[in-house]
Amino acid sequence: MSISARLTELSIALPSAPKPVAAYVPAVRTGNLIYVSGQLPLLNGQLMLTGAVNDSMIEKAQAAARQCALNGLAIVADQLGGSLDGVVRVVRLGVFVCCEAGFVNQPKVANGASEVLQQIFGEAGRHARAAVGSIALPLGAAVEVEMLVEVR
Repeated sequence: MSISARLTELSIALPSAPKPVAAYVPAVRTGNLIYVSGQLPLLNGQLMLTGAVNDSMIEKAQAAARQCALNGLAIVADQLGGSLDGVVRVVRLGVFVCCEAGFVNQPKVANGASEVLQQIFGEAGRHARAAVGSIALPLGAAVEVEMLVEVR
C-alpha cells in the first residue's frame, strides 16, 4: 500500500509545508537522509498549544506533538516532490517540551508524534528518540519536533 493510500485510510491530510520562522531552511537533504528542522504545532498558521506543559495538559500536548510530526512530514513530502512514497524509514525524532519545573512526562508527550508516525509507516515508522524538557520554545510553543528520515 502506498503511503498516500495509508494516509487516506487513516483520514490524515498533510498540511501545507510550514515556512521557516527565522533564518534557516525547513530541511536539508544529504544523500538518502532528510534532516527536518524543528517544527512547531502550527495548524492553519496558528499555534495549537503555547506555554508550559503540566500533568493536566498531557493529551493536549500529545496532540500538539502529533501536529508537529505531520508538519515535518509535509516538509519531507515537499522535498520528495509531493509524495511520502520515497520514505524508507523514520530514523530519529527530537521532541522538545516546554514544561513546568518537576514535569517528567516528556516521553508521554513525545508519544503523540511517535504514534502517528508508526500508524502511517508501520515498522518503518519506529525510530530512535529523545524527549527533552525546556524552559521555553520558539514563539511560546509548548512542543517542538525535529526529525531525521531516510529516503530513496
